[in-house]
Amino acid sequence: MTTGLSLGIGIAVLAVGTYLIRLAGPLLRNRYSVSANAERLMDRATVVLLVAVALTGAFFAGHDFAGWARPAGVAVGIVAAVLRAPIAVVVILAAATAAGLRAVGIA
Repeated sequence: MTTGLSLGIGIAVLAVGTYLIRLAGPLLRNRYSVSANAERLMDRATVVLLVAVALTGAFFAGHDFAGWARPAGVAVGIVAAVLRAPIAVVVILAAATAAGLRAVGIA
């Protein structure tokens, strides 16, 4: 197979699989039940996964450490979000912190 054809087949398989997984939720909702402990565990697992992805993006650029400016900007953004600042203010503070640190030579 050519590279373009195999790429197209891969995209099609991924699209169909994604659609079937999304369709399975509403179809199986009444047929399968989980315990309260399992529901709490799944809720926590979701949060842990999102935090892990966010931290990986905050600390690494590819395979290398991103430098101290990016994690500092993320930390300032988290503090602003915890203090219930508007999302635009959170983003601007985080970006300004990272840019300011990079401007003074802290990469």
